[in-house]
Amino acid sequence: MPNLKDIRKRIGSVKNTQKITRAMKLVAAARLRRAQQEILELRPYAVKTFEVLSAVAARAKEEHEDEIHPLLAVRPAHHVMLVVLTSDRGLAGAFNANICKAAFLKWKELEAEGATVCFTVIGRKGRDYFKRRDADIRHDFTGVFEDLSVEKAGEIGRTIIHEYTDPEEDLDHCYLVYNEFKSAITQEVVVEPLLPITPKELPEDSLGDFLYEPSKEKLLETLLPMYVEVEVFRALLESVASEHGARMTAMDAATSNASDMIGKLTLQYNRARQAAITTELMEIIGGAEALKG
Repeated sequence: MPNLKDIRKRIGSVKNTQKITRAMKLVAAARLRRAQQEILELRPYAVKTFEVLSAVAARAKEEHEDEIHPLLAVRPAHHVMLVVLTSDRGLAGAFNANICKAAFLKWKELEAEGATVCFTVIGRKGRDYFKRRDADIRHDFTGVFEDLSVEKAGEIGRTIIHEYTDPEEDLDHCYLVYNEFKSAITQEVVVEPLLPITPKELPEDSLGDFLYEPSKEKLLETLLPMYVEVEVFRALLESVASEHGARMTAMDAATSNASDMIGKLTLQYNRARQAAITTELMEIIGGAEALKG
């Protein structure tokens, strides 16, 4: 049975750990509020961008059916890129494990269909995971979430577009794999197509009769890359909010578990102390009885 000194040390150690987990929970909660606000502000913008793009693409297709922008061209999926969003740090429950598992399953599913798969990985956890599995990692980005900005998202988006439109790379499809933020305690793994862009089917009467200046083709040249960058930024914000939510939940559970452990150790300490006192009393009584005899 552990002695009193060992139990006191363990109680002190668990209390120190509890202070850390409680502080991490508070930090994650503060960051979550900020990230949640940003994603709620961006979502309507992303939806409207897609609607405008769809309307312009529909009108352009009516006039030039044979001329399809490379980012709209649909091809058989022989060469596919997975863009996987993980975090740089751990202590966020199953946040990274769920993403890596979903991306791994999609990888093997595509290979079973005869496609070759390469990766763009955002976050150290994902990079390390797929490196250990000898994946073809074309690009990896770390430190993105330390100070996430539109510029960083734009850089990643342009890298993906360049890879997709480069004839030497010969990519046919590109998927985003990330955690979509639902609530502080709920994140949903999403595997969704990024490229080619599939415009939304709009009713004819909703397209309107607009005069475009510059031309529809020029607008698409700007709108299509911008849409990719917006989608990457949205996915990054979703991932950030999900990470903070997962970390806050994990640290809350760790703090609660530490409280339970402190309670059990305190009970163990009191019992050990009581046993030590009882033993000492027995020794004193025994000694007194011996002196009497």
